[in-house]
Amino acid sequence: MPEIPPTTRKSSRKIYWFIGTGLMVTIALIVSALGHQSHSSPPSISSWPSSAASPSNGPREEQRAAPGKHPPRRVPRGPVGESDGVVPDDVTVFDDAFPAVANLDPRLLTALRQAASEAADDGTKFYVNSGWRSPAYQNQLLREAVSKYGSEKEAARWVATAATSLHVKGKAVDIGRPDAAEWLSKQGAEYGLCQIYRNEPWHYELRTNAIAQGCPRMYANPTQDPRTQQ
Repeated sequence: MPEIPPTTRKSSRKIYWFIGTGLMVTIALIVSALGHQSHSSPPSISSWPSSAASPSNGPREEQRAAPGKHPPRRVPRGPVGESDGVVPDDVTVFDDAFPAVANLDPRLLTALRQAASEAADDGTKFYVNSGWRSPAYQNQLLREAVSKYGSEKEAARWVATAATSLHVKGKAVDIGRPDAAEWLSKQGAEYGLCQIYRNEPWHYELRTNAIAQGCPRMYANPTQDPRTQQ
C-alpha cells in the first residue's frame, strides 16, 4: 500500500475535526431549541384543572340558603336599596340607622332588644336579615320568587304580596344566624316573640299573649295564614 504523505493526513484530520465539531454544535442547538420550547409552551387545556379549563365568566349569583335550613339573604337585583329595607351584612336589632330596623313596629322592636340583651349574656347576637320592607322591595322579592320557584302558587309559600306582607307592615323580622333563631325558639315566648311559619324558622312576630300562654301553633307556610290571603 502506498504511504500517505503527512500533509494529506493532517488535512484529512482537520476535515474530520470540522465535520465532527459541526455535528456536535448542530445537535446541541437542536436539543437547546427543543428544551426551550417545552418550557415556554403552556400545557394543553386537557392537562389543566377543570376549574381553570372552564372558568365561569358570568355574574356571581346570590347564594341563598336551602329552604328550611337557614335564613335567606334578601338581596335584590334591582334598583331598591337601604331606604326600601335592604339590609347589609352584620346589622343588629340595635342599628337604628337602617330603615329595616328603625321602621319596625315599636313594640316588636322593644321585645327584640330585650331578648337580644338577654341572649348576649349567652354569647348570641341578633342579626337582622330582613325587617321592614317597602312595597317596592316586597314586590321585587315576589317577582324573583316566582322566577325561582316557577309559579305564583309555589312562590306564595315563601313570599307574600306587598298588600299582605307583615314585613311591609313592620310587624315581622327575619333573624339571621341559626344560633339566634335557635335561642328564640327556646326562649322567645318569654318576650312574646314567636316563630309563625314552620318552614321559616327565621321569621318572628310579636304575640304578647305568648308571655303567659306560650306561642300559638305554627302555620306550615304563609299560604295557610289567613292574613296573607286577604
